[in-house]
Amino acid sequence: MSAVVNIALCPGGFYVYQPMSYPYYQQGYATYHYDCKPDSCGPLAKCMPDGGCNCEDGYEIPQNHLPTPASFGCVDIDECQRTTGICGPNSNCKNTVGSYICTCLNGFSVADPTLPPGTSNGCTDIDECLANICGQYGSCTNTIGSYVCNCNEGFHIQSDATPVCQDNDECLTSSICGPDSICTNTPGAYTCGCIPGHAPTDQSKEPSMTNICTDIDECADHVLNICGANCNCTNSIGSYNCTCLTGYRVDNPHVIASIANPCNDIDEFSETPGLCGNQTVCTNAPGTFYCSCPDGFYPSTGVIWKAGITFCKSLEDILDEIKPNKDKTKERAFLENLGEDLKNNTGVLLPDVMVSGVGTLTSTSSEGDGETGSVILGLSEQLVVAMTPSTETKIKKEMHTSTVDLSLVAIGSLSYDSKSSSLSAKEYEMKINLEDLARANNGSVSAAFLTLDGMESILSHQYFKTKNVTEMYSDVLTAIIPGINTTNLTEPVNFTIQHKEVPDNGMVTCVYWEAGEAKGGQNGETMRWSDEGCWVAYSHKNYTVCSCSHLSTFALIMQIGEPVPQNDFLEWLNRICVIIGLFFLALAIFTFLLCSWNPKINNTARLHLCLNLFFSQLLLLWNDKYTDNKLACTVMAGLLHFFIVASFVWMLLEALQLHLLVRKLSQVKVIQRDGLPRPLLYLIGYGVPFVIVGVSALMYSGGYGRTEANVCWLSEKRNFKWALTGPVIAILAMNCYLFGATLWSLRPTLANIKSDISQSKDTKLILFKILAQFVILGCTWILGLYQTNLFFQVAFIVLNSQQGTFLYIVHCVLNKEIRDEYVKWLTCSFNKTREGGSVRNAPSVSEDLDIPQEHRG
Repeated sequence: MSAVVNIALCPGGFYVYQPMSYPYYQQGYATYHYDCKPDSCGPLAKCMPDGGCNCEDGYEIPQNHLPTPASFGCVDIDECQRTTGICGPNSNCKNTVGSYICTCLNGFSVADPTLPPGTSNGCTDIDECLANICGQYGSCTNTIGSYVCNCNEGFHIQSDATPVCQDNDECLTSSICGPDSICTNTPGAYTCGCIPGHAPTDQSKEPSMTNICTDIDECADHVLNICGANCNCTNSIGSYNCTCLTGYRVDNPHVIASIANPCNDIDEFSETPGLCGNQTVCTNAPGTFYCSCPDGFYPSTGVIWKAGITFCKSLEDILDEIKPNKDKTKERAFLENLGEDLKNNTGVLLPDVMVSGVGTLTSTSSEGDGETGSVILGLSEQLVVAMTPSTETKIKKEMHTSTVDLSLVAIGSLSYDSKSSSLSAKEYEMKINLEDLARANNGSVSAAFLTLDGMESILSHQYFKTKNVTEMYSDVLTAIIPGINTTNLTEPVNFTIQHKEVPDNGMVTCVYWEAGEAKGGQNGETMRWSDEGCWVAYSHKNYTVCSCSHLSTFALIMQIGEPVPQNDFLEWLNRICVIIGLFFLALAIFTFLLCSWNPKINNTARLHLCLNLFFSQLLLLWNDKYTDNKLACTVMAGLLHFFIVASFVWMLLEALQLHLLVRKLSQVKVIQRDGLPRPLLYLIGYGVPFVIVGVSALMYSGGYGRTEANVCWLSEKRNFKWALTGPVIAILAMNCYLFGATLWSLRPTLANIKSDISQSKDTKLILFKILAQFVILGCTWILGLYQTNLFFQVAFIVLNSQQGTFLYIVHCVLNKEIRDEYVKWLTCSFNKTREGGSVRNAPSVSEDLDIPQEHRG
């Protein structure tokens, strides 16, 4: 290879060579120094080992520049301009003195961070989304060299923040929640609440500009009762104040009254001894106190006690001062004066001890003094009214002294009392439906039940008019409901009255005191004991339950004489009807067992229904024959319970099978065999009664045996009869449901068979059988609740005993196949084949409550 070079000898002793034909001659000059030293080449140049001078790295001699003795002439090279892409793509190149710097553009980075960017270590895009730069409340989309954030609702983009999606603080807008509210910012949203003492207008929604916060009337919430009992609550804007009622104070006077700091009663007598005076009875009461007199004494000022004026006077002194009219005794005049005093001071709340003093009034009367007894009863009612406080909740009071035993209940409009309330006096009990009475009396009512010692002598048994010999058999009981007409109650009141002695014989009669008029009385009669509107609901040797349709003063009177003769007609009718019913039940049982039935018909439920009815009625016919044998009577009562429950269970299974069959009929399915599997029927039909009887026996083993009616049956004690009544009611309810569901399933069938007259008649027959079965096996038992007159007694005996008769008619006589079987038996043609096929395969759809026909195309 050859080249043309221009050579020049320069001052300083070095040659300059300029290549003329070399491909890159325009880049500068080559030099050679024959004696090159460190300072020979000048600044920015260096001696080479071969004696030449070269520019330092990053420098060059400009084109057409000649070195001088002072400088070789090296200048900086701008690599960024000279070499395009020297740093590679997606990068920035920055020239420096003698060099250059490569940096990646924003959003890019080198593959090897230990080396600078370049063509071999290029800048690539950074996926910022991998670092969750937008945060959890936004979505990130990577782009070349950058990214895009889409923030959720309630967030905004803030590029200089981490993360980029930042929450909007809606609460900076002070009016967003409306007045009297508190705004709480939450990620992406906000919540509004009312300041204490306020609530939204619509409390089902949060506060807002349209649902503003309004003041809460804390005092209006009687259920919360924020101040507690015995306190007045005063509402204020955003708050409330509690102050104790008169006669109460809080334990901590520095804190307002509340449930935690309740208002407690002030015991005035412990703080002020002798408040009532000498020889008085001081009685503290909630929020107040009462002054009264001991037994045998009465206040000198009457029923109103006047502090500092009233003193106690003995009853003898008071009677000595009375000057009665000629036709009245001093005692009677005293009682009338006391009654007049009560009338003149209506609305005054008297202490309980004033009422207890009425018991001593009985000592002012003689035996058999009905007029005075009526006055005492009237005073008792007045005193009870005077001691009954007005209330919005429920108050109970009891009083037990040597002369008075009283129980009082008052319920208000805010009381959530049970439907039936029970009041007791001594060992007597009254059950009354106060809830219904309160509903008819603006939501409030009060009732009192009391006995006064000695009243049974004043209102003696002589006032009961009867041909029999009588004697008073209990204390005299008084039931009072002030302000309500109780002469004809919609629901009777029950009194449990204990006997004074165990009766040997005779008839217990529930009576009430009919005061009448002073002369002539009601219906032309004087005052008397009457049994109108009262009856014996249940009687035991130790007690009697009386039910009355009104309230008054009550007692038990024993009439000594022959017991009410047994109705021989009813006994005869019952036995005849039961025998007839058993006969037809037997026919039905033999028919189900011996007749040739269509194999698609399942008679299991009907057969066992008849069997259980047969055995239950047979036992009922003989359940009074073994009362002397305790074991036999217990076993008979248990078996009778089992068979009756089983009868109803099999009735339910029959209703269920009928419903399933009708559903298949309405869906036009081919019926291979109707009903439930036999093992399942047996398990339910006898398993359920077995469990019921077993559980009943375990809970009360003495519940089976001889009863007060001298039959082997379920005991009246501990509500044991619910062991039968409960399951029967439940089964009848399910039968009602299945009956309705069956009729509903038949609805489309009835609508689609207008053209098929035969099938329509069969369907009507089925409906008749359904209704008949439901009535026969259910409603006849309801008649047992109405045995107050001969008509219902006869109806119950006839219908209940003829269940077998109706079962035989519905399931056998009205069945065409069975009628054909009967004809064959009667004509002795069992071996003959009837024209048109055998009875067993007859295509009639009139089978007993079944339609097992195949679908015909």
